[in-house]
Amino acid sequence: MKNKLYISTGVLTILIIFYIININQQKNYQSTSNQIFNFNQEQVNSLLIKAEGSSIEIQRVDTSWVILNNDSLTLKDNVLTTFFDKIFTLESETIMTKNPEKWIKYNIDDNLGTHLTFTDFNNNVLGTFVFGKSSSDFSRCYIRFNDAPEVHLVNQNIMYNLQAKPEYWGEKITEETL
Repeated sequence: MKNKLYISTGVLTILIIFYIININQQKNYQSTSNQIFNFNQEQVNSLLIKAEGSSIEIQRVDTSWVILNNDSLTLKDNVLTTFFDKIFTLESETIMTKNPEKWIKYNIDDNLGTHLTFTDFNNNVLGTFVFGKSSSDFSRCYIRFNDAPEVHLVNQNIMYNLQAKPEYWGEKITEETL
């Protein structure tokens, strides 16, 4: 009878130890959300988007925003507002890789990725980022900081908002808009 009690206590102790070890290992796999940008919209004077061989630059002039080098289009305010609302709520959910050789898998290498650069009022670069489409989860996308090897999975997909085509950002100037 005493041996059975000792054996049962020993087995229970071992199970508790394995349970504690398992809990500690699971903490390593938990996702933590972190803000991507360490600046805010008020600090941004211009943004440059490069994708698929084309680019667009949008700059603040006084209190309004304009598409640079384009006299035939006026910026759609709702598109820019939506862009800023989404971009500054991005959070990193997890790091997918730290290996630059795997960037192509995440559509985030220099050729496949969509490049976004923010500058401040002194023309200093606030940040340059490369975005990539997720082929398995269409509600999220990937991002890497231009000078860092880590590829982050972010909490939402903003690839649709990162268009380098002027027609997405602007509308033709009409007499009504003048």
